[in-house]
Amino acid sequence: MFINNFDPVAIQIFSIEIRWYSLAYIFGILLGWLYCKKLLIQDKNTSKLFDDLISYLIIGIILGGRLGYVIFYNAEYYLNNFFEILMIWQGGMSFHGGLIGVIVATIIFCKKHNTNKFVFLDLISVSAPIGIFFGRIANFINSELYGKETDILWSVVFAKVDGITRHPSQIYEALLEGLILFFIMLLLIIGLHSIKYSLMIMVSVTSGFIFLMGVLILLDIHLNLINVWIISLILFFGMNNAIQIIQRWKQEKNLDTVYRSTGKAIVFTTITIRRLDAISFADHVSFVVELSLSR
Repeated sequence: MFINNFDPVAIQIFSIEIRWYSLAYIFGILLGWLYCKKLLIQDKNTSKLFDDLISYLIIGIILGGRLGYVIFYNAEYYLNNFFEILMIWQGGMSFHGGLIGVIVATIIFCKKHNTNKFVFLDLISVSAPIGIFFGRIANFINSELYGKETDILWSVVFAKVDGITRHPSQIYEALLEGLILFFIMLLLIIGLHSIKYSLMIMVSVTSGFIFLMGVLILLDIHLNLINVWIISLILFFGMNNAIQIIQRWKQEKNLDTVYRSTGKAIVFTTITIRRLDAISFADHVSFVVELSLSR
């Protein structure tokens, strides 16, 4: 068990406060920019435009994040206290609003410079896990978005909230949506030599994961070692199949040839792995196999 009693203020100079959440935004944007500039962007014109885009993105994140929080979470309060919308130092930012703000800012920028918006949206998408990682760490420090009650070994007591041991859901998201997603995307980009194809695979796999988790929630089935393993296996084969199809498509550029050379094997593999779906929905802690030996 860990007791979270962090101060949300990282640095204070006289009456000026610099909060961890502000630093998370700064590090996320800075490292995302460096990642794209140093590893992903090869065209000089795209590199120059990306530098100019950063200022648009910062405005989009701040305006979108703040307005998203106001509209989605606390509209009635801010209608009665309109000028408090400007007091972003008091907290209150929305990921969904920030996402919308980034998309709108990118579209406006690309329309102004008459350039392909999808190139820059792809770059933002693959660097987003960096910002998510730092954002969720800041949520943990601020004692926000905490999880349900639990007595597991790594449970956390958020002292500023209550004395209950809870799941550190912010850390889970920082690791899964941040670090792990970042490295999966990086490996795909290195292997496929394409941001576009890498995003296509991740969108497909993520959609499948969301669907499976949604079914588990609707059926009120709890996660356990067995269904976590099965779901991971299904998603792995889904990603593998997608990579095989894309690699063959890049070589042949002909759907009929891709199907004849790769399609049948993938269909049979998919049918086989799909039989594990029933096991993934089993609500049990573990399989117990009893062997009775009779003479």
